[in-house]
Amino acid sequence: MPLHWIALNAVKGLGPVKIKQLLDKYGDPGVVFKQSPSELVKQGIVSESVASQLGDPSLFRFAQKQLSWAERLKVSVITCSDSVYPSCLKEIFAPPPIIYVKGRIEVLQKHAIAVVGTRVPTAYGKKVTDSICAELVEHRLVIVSGLARGIDTSAHQSCINHKGETVAVLGCGLDRCYPSENRDLSEKIVEKGVLLSEFPLGTPPEAYNFPRRNRIISGMTCGVLVVEAGVKSGSLITVHYALQQGRDVFAVPGPISSPVSAGTFNLIKNGAIPARSGHEIAQSLKVTTLSFESQTGCLSAGFSTELLQDSEKDVFEQLSTIPVRIDDISTRTGIPIASLYPLLLNLELKGFIRQLSGQLYVTGV
Repeated sequence: MPLHWIALNAVKGLGPVKIKQLLDKYGDPGVVFKQSPSELVKQGIVSESVASQLGDPSLFRFAQKQLSWAERLKVSVITCSDSVYPSCLKEIFAPPPIIYVKGRIEVLQKHAIAVVGTRVPTAYGKKVTDSICAELVEHRLVIVSGLARGIDTSAHQSCINHKGETVAVLGCGLDRCYPSENRDLSEKIVEKGVLLSEFPLGTPPEAYNFPRRNRIISGMTCGVLVVEAGVKSGSLITVHYALQQGRDVFAVPGPISSPVSAGTFNLIKNGAIPARSGHEIAQSLKVTTLSFESQTGCLSAGFSTELLQDSEKDVFEQLSTIPVRIDDISTRTGIPIASLYPLLLNLELKGFIRQLSGQLYVTGV
């Protein structure tokens, strides 16, 4: 029941980082609420003003209202302890404790790439976005973007046009659509993909929400593609988060005379991977093109674990088609990271697993 999660998330002055520290200490939001303010302050995680709020009954009234509202809108409230919470997103520095989701939740567990860019694209930018997204869809990659005007809109629309799956990460509550002209598009996204937000229902699209939501756009993916961007484009905030999160960054080369290619030019100059096609991007990410039916964690008939040593089996049993970070594998197996590297390399050479970007591992097919 996400009631305690919503209530904890509503405490003023208690952001994702502090909530994660509390959960690492106490395990569950319900347990946090049972602690006295003095006990919480004693742990050095929260201040007295924050701890005193936990006894406020209005937090639970707010949480119950959110749940009722979500039910009416057919919105799911997913906590970071739920199995359907995006695995890549869970690994970032400040994962949202809860996310509000509307649409096909199973899409959240698939390989994804972010496609972002300027709100005022050129005809070249729109054409390139459509072409690249169409090819990414061929590789069964989910396209993640922010539903903003410009490149975001083109990416979502291209994905839908080519029968792909897409995720729109909003900077407001899911009861609202911003920008309003994308309402029809957002309804189409729900049919084949997902609308997602970390912000409670009723949250307006305030300017300061959007840089924060950008960490989710990059965090859900194994790479970020910037199609067109000026030197001060908000898309570069997403790139900043992507680099912090260990994600690959791709940029589309553009005309040197175009202001909205100046930002992508700088990205390439500073080490971003030049992107000319979706096929090249998919190959660079080493993403396996799996059908939905094969994404169950089952091995193909040609694999036999009899080929593995006991230590390799222990590692392999922790993996599926859902990406897992090396530090999580270490925690689950009790094997130090330094000792894991040769085991993972052996498994990869034997064809049992694949390494994705950001030190993520999945079973091979």
